[in-house]
Order: sequence, then structure tokens, then C-alpha cells
Amino acid sequence: MLMRAVISVVLNAVALIVVAELFSSFQLDGFGTALLASVILGILNVIVKPVLVILTLPVTVVTLGLFLFVINAITLMITQAIIDESFVIEGFGTAVMAAVVISLLNLLLNKLVDTIR
Repeated sequence: MLMRAVISVVLNAVALIVVAELFSSFQLDGFGTALLASVILGILNVIVKPVLVILTLPVTVVTLGLFLFVINAITLMITQAIIDESFVIEGFGTAVMAAVVISLLNLLLNKLVDTIR
């Protein structure tokens, strides 16, 4: 179980690095910052995200779940605020697009790891 969590954190960090390469308005200082951001994002996803999902359930239902990308963007922006200058997202639109790409990359990377194991 611990190994799965470590793999998940590393894969999320890789996804963050890829997004930083794709978007000029999404900046990370390096892989160490990406790992730290991945850990903080994981903690926020356990603590903050369920609260946000419950509070925004009607909107999420009406948008057929697409509002979850906005919630993911909010957790990304909170992560960026915690880390400060080493992790910069310039604008909420960038955060939403990054949340979409990170979700897709995490899906692909986790499927790849599952097929290898």
C-alpha cells in the first residue's frame, strides 16, 4: 500500500512537470518542487476536495461532473498558494486547463503502471 502511494505521488509529479512544459503560464522550479506539490495536492485531495464536492454537488450534477475540473483547479491554486514562488500558476483558466491535462495524464500513467505490474 505504501509503495502504491509513493508511485502515485511520483506519477503525479511527472504529470505536473509535463503540464509545466506544455503551458508557459504554469511554472515549477524543478522535480523536487513537483514532488512537494504532488504531496500537498494529495493531502488537499483527501481533506479539502470532499468538502468542496459536497458543497458544490448540485452544480456538479447539472454540469454532468465537469465542475469537478473546477474543483481540481481550486486545489491546484491552493497548492500553488502554499508552495509560493517555486510553483506559479498565472490565472484560474490556466489552472482549469492544467487540471484537465493532469487528470488525463494521471489516468494514462496509472493505466501504464498497472499493465506493467
